[in-house]
Amino acid sequence: MEHILIIDDDKELCTLMKKCVEKEGWFAMVAHNGLEGLKFLDEYREGCVLIILDVMMPGIDGFQVLQKIRESSNVPVLMLTAKGDEGDKVFGLRLGADDYLTKPFSISELMARVNSLVRRYTTLNQQESHNQDKIVLKGMSINKSNREVIVQNNQIELTGKEFDLLLFLAMNKGKVYTKRQIYLQVWSDEYAFDDSNIMSFVSKLRKKIEPDPEHPFYIQTVRGVGYRFNSEV
Repeated sequence: MEHILIIDDDKELCTLMKKCVEKEGWFAMVAHNGLEGLKFLDEYREGCVLIILDVMMPGIDGFQVLQKIRESSNVPVLMLTAKGDEGDKVFGLRLGADDYLTKPFSISELMARVNSLVRRYTTLNQQESHNQDKIVLKGMSINKSNREVIVQNNQIELTGKEFDLLLFLAMNKGKVYTKRQIYLQVWSDEYAFDDSNIMSFVSKLRKKIEPDPEHPFYIQTVRGVGYRFNSEV
């Protein structure tokens, strides 16, 4: 069953959001702290179509929860905050949040964003399931079977590992990976490169695929964390 996971320590608000979500036809699961939310996601990952995540919570905060989510899942995350600080919003979006809503908010606005995010995520998953061998992105296509990459109608020549790196990031759009995580996934070995070598490798790939390597569109740097593939493509 498709369900939405709500992670917020405000129990009254959770009860209200749960009623609204279930009125729209989804099952809602509620966690009142980050650790409980992560446990629910691990146990009930199948069918989760959205996470509504509060920033300010006791224990681990919403930003820390988001980082853990993005290590293994690209499920959309709508963040809630009582703060109006633009910096918090930017930080959350850089970590991989899909949308932001500042408290207090109207239920109609909440549900409009919920419906939009779920619809986008469901459509994307359906498209990917019907096109297993080819990933079609904005201005780029990646053919997994013949390892061909087309950018702006031009075929791009990549080395084996460059293709593996691009494919790995593209298949996990929006997820933030540290340099060590990238190495373990792409090289399938114990971490042997230092961070500067991974940075150099990414830089070479960017020069081949990015329209403007100085301002990367596809492979984005998340300062102080690592890299992610642009979720908007």
